[in-house]
This record gives sequence, structure tokens and C-alpha cells, in this order.
Amino acid sequence: MGTNRWGAAGVPEPDLKATMGASLDAGVSFFDTAEVYTAGRSERLLGRCSREDGRPMVLASKFAPYPTRLIGAQFDRALNATLKRMGRDFLDLYYLHFAHSPVRIESWMDRMAKAVAAGKVRAVGVSNCNVSQMRRAHDALGRHGIALAANQVHYSLLHRTPEHNGVLATCRDLDVALVAYRPLQSGRLLGGSGRNDKETAVAAVLAGIADERGTSASQVALNWLLCQDELVIPIPGATKTSHATENAGALNWRLDEKNLEMLDQVSQG
Repeated sequence: MGTNRWGAAGVPEPDLKATMGASLDAGVSFFDTAEVYTAGRSERLLGRCSREDGRPMVLASKFAPYPTRLIGAQFDRALNATLKRMGRDFLDLYYLHFAHSPVRIESWMDRMAKAVAAGKVRAVGVSNCNVSQMRRAHDALGRHGIALAANQVHYSLLHRTPEHNGVLATCRDLDVALVAYRPLQSGRLLGGSGRNDKETAVAAVLAGIADERGTSASQVALNWLLCQDELVIPIPGATKTSHATENAGALNWRLDEKNLEMLDQVSQG
């Protein structure tokens, strides 16, 4: 579950705690945040809700390599600030949020490895990285005996770039999870006005399959991602219990080949 809107105006904290609880009740226990989400409020809320709930879960956050961040001490301060906001001693997964930085990706991976050795990070990921950047991060971590765990990228029925730019294939090759953000295109797959012809066509097919199966269009869209590869992990956002419950309804079933072909045809191009 993505938490980039946790801490946004008009999203009450009690609703977020209930949303986490509903997700955990449904078997979803992986929660994703970042230091830049709502200026750190997302991290604080996620950490507080996780402590109050008390059940086992996997928490991930991200380090933003701003152009002003040039030395390892700045990485350490950022990680320590994230841990403090979340009220934790370690992160299950820590990402490099993007790779456009004056500092080489290998240097950031070396710093990640030190954080792993210090017990502050259990697994290392990258985000928004292309094939070359992924392989460089993978090789740099490998020199420390650490696997690259994940690459978080934009992937959905309306954004199939990872299939065409080699990222999905490289994830398969390196045994790296592809964590798919914006899997529902901020709701553009589900209806509403202002969509272009392709979005309208994809939404219509989703709605038809959902009616046929007795599910929702969002569940079909998420299940399509799950069907692409066992390495793909979609992280739809949720700020209400209804969102969390509906998202979890995409699990434990599979679209048939006819439905997959229909969605493939309408979403290509």
C-alpha cells in the first residue's frame, strides 16, 4: 500500500489507522512511504499507526539524493531523520528515490551497504532507475554481498514503459522485485471526465471485465499487474478502509487468458 497522501490536508489520522488495520486484516502488510511525501508527515503517521497497531508488517521509505546532498554524512542524517520520524530502529526496505544526482549511484549504494551493516536497513532498493542504473546498483551492492531487492517504477495498463525499456526484463534477470507505483493512474483507469481516447477505451474494457467477474475495475487493473510476473508488486494508495479492502480484493485470483488478451490489445501503444 502506498502512503504518499498520508498527512495531506483533509485526511484524518484515525482514518489512516483504520485503513492500515483493514489492509492488515486482508493480508496486505507492505507499506511504502518516503521522506518527501507530505514533507515527512507520511513517515510520521505511518510509523505511529504501525506502532499503535502492533502487528508484523514491512515498512519501506526512500532517500532523496538532492543536488545539495553530496557526502555520506548527509545520507546518514537523512536516514536517521527518517527513522526518528517513524519511531523505528531500522527500515525493512530503503530506496534511493531517484538516480539523477551529482553523486554516482555506486557511492550511494556503498552508503546503503554501510547502513545494512549498521543494522539500520534490512534490504536496499532503487526507484525510477533505468536498466543501466539498475545494473550498476546491483553490481555495487554485490561487492558488499548484498542483493538489490527492488526497483520502484511507474507501471500500469496506461503506462507499460517497463515492458519496453528493458526494466521488467532486467528485474527478471536479476531477481529484483518491480514495485509498481501509480498502478491505477491516480484513478484515471476507473472513470471520470477528461480522459483521452485510450484511457476511455481501457476503462471501458476494465468495466466490462469487472461486471463479468463480479469484481471492481480497480481490482481487475491491479490483478492485471499481478499476472504480468510474480516479481511485480503494485502499491495502490489508500486513505480509507474502503480503499484498502477493495485493493486487497485483487489478490488470490487470476484473470483468464481471454481477459488478459483483451486488456493487452486495448492498452498497447
